[in-house]
Amino acid sequence: MTQSTPEAGNSAAGMGQEATVPLPGAARGGPVSHAIFRLARLHRMFAGQLLRRIGLHPGQELVMMHLWELGPQRQADLVRLMDSDAATMTRTVRRLEQAGFVRRRPSPTDKRASLIEPTAASHALRREVERVWSRLEEISTAGLSDDESAAALHTLEHLEQNLVRATADPTSADDPLGTDGPLGTDDPASAETER
Repeated sequence: MTQSTPEAGNSAAGMGQEATVPLPGAARGGPVSHAIFRLARLHRMFAGQLLRRIGLHPGQELVMMHLWELGPQRQADLVRLMDSDAATMTRTVRRLEQAGFVRRRPSPTDKRASLIEPTAASHALRREVERVWSRLEEISTAGLSDDESAAALHTLEHLEQNLVRATADPTSADDPLGTDGPLGTDDPASAETER
């Protein structure tokens, strides 16, 4: 990951590569967050290029992975599994259905619900999705040793858990900026000593 600051210029630490999105001055307090933003943007963009070749958009392959792994699911269960929202999942399932990769059938246990299940046509797609994800992994971890890949995964999981905890903490929602009052009312000197 490269960071671009006026002091550091645009070069990566020791690599001579420029950041794809320079670090704006207002983001200096969050260089890791900015790096996550850049990485996620590039990863999704490249995944989209690979997935388009097999007729999918990013996120659709994850829904299919869950269906292949778990079998037929209610749409509400897919929303929960994917940490998504109902409207997004409705669009995703509709597009997968139009492509012939999933179908709906009535739930045998809940007359109000239908189950989303993978079609026979989706089983050939599974091999393609597995190839795309293997290729995406190769490209993303190129130049890393097995130990470095494991360390990167551990760090990403740790960052995810931090955000999961913050999301689940009701006090974070009350004061998401970590201030003691309305934005801009903290004393900068006392804020620095608290951190």
